[in-house]
Amino acid sequence: QSQLVESGGSLVQSGGSLRLSCAVSGYTLDYLAIAWFRQAPGKGREGVSFSSVSESCTRYADSVRGRFTISRDNSKNTVTLQLDNLKPEDTAVYYCAATWIKGFGSVSVRAMCERMLPDDFASWGQGTQVTVSS
Repeated sequence: QSQLVESGGSLVQSGGSLRLSCAVSGYTLDYLAIAWFRQAPGKGREGVSFSSVSESCTRYADSVRGRFTISRDNSKNTVTLQLDNLKPEDTAVYYCAATWIKGFGSVSVRAMCERMLPDDFASWGQGTQVTVSS
């Protein structure tokens, strides 16, 4: 099972930027699909972004598309979520999550990518707090 550790969350003003990092150990990123979720107080866990290099699937929630960017550095086994033009409604605890996809068919991976549901992911980080002030 992979291990994930998030970092980079902070307090930032509206319109500002943050870069969140997810350090992955246990498996190479080539074997994993990585997603970012967030959870605001009193709300459910929301899928933010999904990345699968091997199946070329990248997806963003409508609420963040055009502002957030997910990327991978396979040599360092890290996944980054760049958050630009932050809004107060982006305030939440952000989690990275991983699921094994090596050997999976493209249809299965694509379905995971499209739905971005927490139940598809077995490995989770502890979360990092992002607070956006108005």
